[in-house]
Amino acid sequence: MRVGIVGFGLRASLWKHVHQPGQGSEVVMVCDVSERGRSDAAERIPTAAITSSLEELLGAGLDAVLVLTPDNRHAEIAVQTLRAGIPTFCEKPLDVTVEAADSILAAAYESGTRLYVGHNMRHMPVVVQMREVIESGQIGEVKAIWCRHFVGNGGDYYFKDWHAERANTTSLLLQKGAHDIDVIHWLAGGYSTKVSAIGDLAVYGGVTSRRDNSDRRMGDWFSLENWPPTEQTDLNPIIDVEDISMMQMVLDNGALASYQQCHFTPDYWRNYMVIGTKGRMENFGDSPGDLIKVWTSRSQNGFVTPDTEIEIRDGEGGHGGADPLLIAEFLRFAREGGMTETSPIAAREAVAAGVMAAQSLRSGGGALEIPPLPAAWIEYFNAGQPTR
Repeated sequence: MRVGIVGFGLRASLWKHVHQPGQGSEVVMVCDVSERGRSDAAERIPTAAITSSLEELLGAGLDAVLVLTPDNRHAEIAVQTLRAGIPTFCEKPLDVTVEAADSILAAAYESGTRLYVGHNMRHMPVVVQMREVIESGQIGEVKAIWCRHFVGNGGDYYFKDWHAERANTTSLLLQKGAHDIDVIHWLAGGYSTKVSAIGDLAVYGGVTSRRDNSDRRMGDWFSLENWPPTEQTDLNPIIDVEDISMMQMVLDNGALASYQQCHFTPDYWRNYMVIGTKGRMENFGDSPGDLIKVWTSRSQNGFVTPDTEIEIRDGEGGHGGADPLLIAEFLRFAREGGMTETSPIAAREAVAAGVMAAQSLRSGGGALEIPPLPAAWIEYFNAGQPTR
């Protein structure tokens, strides 16, 4: 397969899993508007053609393309690659507005070109194993999910570049939270119909050390020594996104969920608690070797030993082996079609929930409805985008 990449930034590390000459796939072209992106691509993939022209990429006879641009440019690029008939991998979140996300689905639906969204957490062992517990029936029917996201690297990852501006991300509740909102939906087996949220720019707004970091990337400034959060340096000149958010969700199957995100914690991990009609489970750590604990027996002695402990599996590659599995699934889907673990509908619903939660947060915290999708789109994407 001849594969192209648009945008050679932080998520460009996926190229390693695509570029397998002699094993079925090869990155043959990279398109990036920045000189640094083109230079990095030329250094890492010397056999690939490097261009700043999207038109050149669209006419290169590609079998698939990865759209890895900043989030607010996903629709701008993906709509064109889809309408050009190129099976398209779009990095998550799908985009940063409901309208943009829907324009990508519309282009895929109308053109019949295969669309895949890079929600790699659907391949992460901690999430896969928690879903296996749910599907086994051990904890019964899921009625509630609580997710706490301790974003210990938040100051370095999200407040020193374009992520810090609403114009680029809408909110970190959307940009960072799209991962977890999608996981909550997947574990609960439903989508949000109504959301509400509160939040604040509680810490980083008061940091006065600011710098335009457009000449650098996160790897240039990241350090665990950047602590405590109030003493961070060289933050983005504009910061108008929240650094702490709390979101409530009502799902279409009656389940309730909440998502809390904080960008100034000392630790960095996600904690999911899933409560069903027969028990509950919770992950203690989200990396290989950490534990998922399951309680299915009644007790009144406070915190007791779980009935089951499950060690989180390991895998080769980024995110506990999720990244190579993600790319392998995309390439297979681009080639052959069929069902996938990720879902364009789910990706859109995660964006819509995040967008509406951000609106709620900034308008008093009231509950807001999620805009519905056309039934024909839902049927088409849920069927695996069959050839029409």
